[in-house]
Amino acid sequence: MTSVMPPREVISPSAPFSDAQRAWLNGLFAGLFEPDDGASPAVPTGVASDGDDGAAPWHDQTMPIAERMKLAENRPLRRRMMAAMAQQDCGQCGFNCSDYADAIANRSEARLNLCVPGGKETARMLKALYAELGGDASSGLKPAAEVVPAVSEIRTSERGRSRDNPVEAAFLSRLRLNKAGSEKETWHLDFDLTDTELDYEVGDSLGVFPKNDPILVGDVIAALGASPDHVIGEVALKTILTERVSLSPAPDTLFQLLSYIIGGTARQKARALASGEDPDGDAASLDVLAALEKFSKARPDPEAFVEALEPLQPRLYSISSSYRASPAKVSLTVDVVRYEAGKRRRLGAASTYLAERIQSGEKLPIYVQKAHGFALPADPNLPIIMVGPGTGVAPFRAFLQERGALGASGRNWLFFGHQRSDLDFFYSDELKAMRSKGLLTRLSLAWSRDSDQKFYVQDRMRQSGQEVWSWLADGAHFYVCGDAKRMAKDVERALVEIVAEFGKRSTDDAIAFVADLKKRGRYQQDVY
Repeated sequence: MTSVMPPREVISPSAPFSDAQRAWLNGLFAGLFEPDDGASPAVPTGVASDGDDGAAPWHDQTMPIAERMKLAENRPLRRRMMAAMAQQDCGQCGFNCSDYADAIANRSEARLNLCVPGGKETARMLKALYAELGGDASSGLKPAAEVVPAVSEIRTSERGRSRDNPVEAAFLSRLRLNKAGSEKETWHLDFDLTDTELDYEVGDSLGVFPKNDPILVGDVIAALGASPDHVIGEVALKTILTERVSLSPAPDTLFQLLSYIIGGTARQKARALASGEDPDGDAASLDVLAALEKFSKARPDPEAFVEALEPLQPRLYSISSSYRASPAKVSLTVDVVRYEAGKRRRLGAASTYLAERIQSGEKLPIYVQKAHGFALPADPNLPIIMVGPGTGVAPFRAFLQERGALGASGRNWLFFGHQRSDLDFFYSDELKAMRSKGLLTRLSLAWSRDSDQKFYVQDRMRQSGQEVWSWLADGAHFYVCGDAKRMAKDVERALVEIVAEFGKRSTDDAIAFVADLKKRGRYQQDVY
């Protein structure tokens, strides 16, 4: 029988918050790591002995890494490693942030560059922290093997269930969701699961292994002055650059390599870039090709060049279909990334691969990443409110399909928004059909470019505040999917205002109410 622990005090009593606000913040941080039933979280044998209290006030993906590391000062090494992560718990590395840190600390995971959202900043910080594993024993750190269990005890090797053991699936089709004239480019994509033996739950994500743009690959090979057929370990250079290594951004190790083979001021600049400095103010725009062009006098050996690059990482996308509704396929909703940088047009490797280059019937490696605390309520009779602008609608399309397949009686309310109603209304026919059949009880729309005044999902929520409060009072679960830095925070702020106004509460009490929803699993987010 597990004991019930009192709430952890993360926010100091001397901090400039009211009692209710401090309780909300403490509950927010504690709720990120404690189970909903209030039981003490499972702690690997020996973890408590490293002096860690388990709190992680840095676990906020909108917080800059410097602030996160400041909050983690004087904590055990594995906790400082966690603070270096991007805090998204996205699973792209095969772990959540805390478990990835533990796996590195106990040396069961040697790869320090798996945090895709964290990018260079995270990799650099992990490298610096990893050096402490071989440092002075007087630092007080326990041997890592005594602190956390081996990663093999946590991870599964079942095919298609982790990034390290994907399964091949055939690409079926794509359909553009925006109409001509839209400023955005978003695609609905279907993949065949018939021969994969894979299943999934709504709320899960799909990991996809992309291929690099062949034009970019050709330009890199030309900048190297090498032959595309140059063989490295029995594999052609062109194949390696297409399928195995990342071509953006340029890693520190590439600048280190370049510094070894050039001289003068160029060498100093390459060394500075390798150390995270920005001598010419262009570091943010330097992908692999731009780095080779910047140091054009360098001609690294192709094998050394490839070894200096990072592996091509899988990308995770929220699944936008229900296995129960259509077990033969899995669907994604993907925004295409294109932008200008360094006087050159750049392409998102995965999004343009899916939107343009992969052909129907072609196979690619995929895997299912289980969701962390993002799922339908166990009781199908409970109402749900879903807020998902843009591609944030993806998991909610899946939720609605699932509830339809189950014959769930709970009411369903979707807030969807985008730029223009006539160009960017994703899945409009499906959603209208669900609405007419009664599966989608309410559909509330917000368009930010249909008038001179921008109007967002949080504005529509405020307009419907009385009804939102009524649904919450009836036990509704509240879900948010999409942008973490702005949308998700604006939605939470709007919900607090609604609770205060229509729930007849003070602002402090409304904040505490929303925090309690999160702690009890009635407010769930899939944000990035």
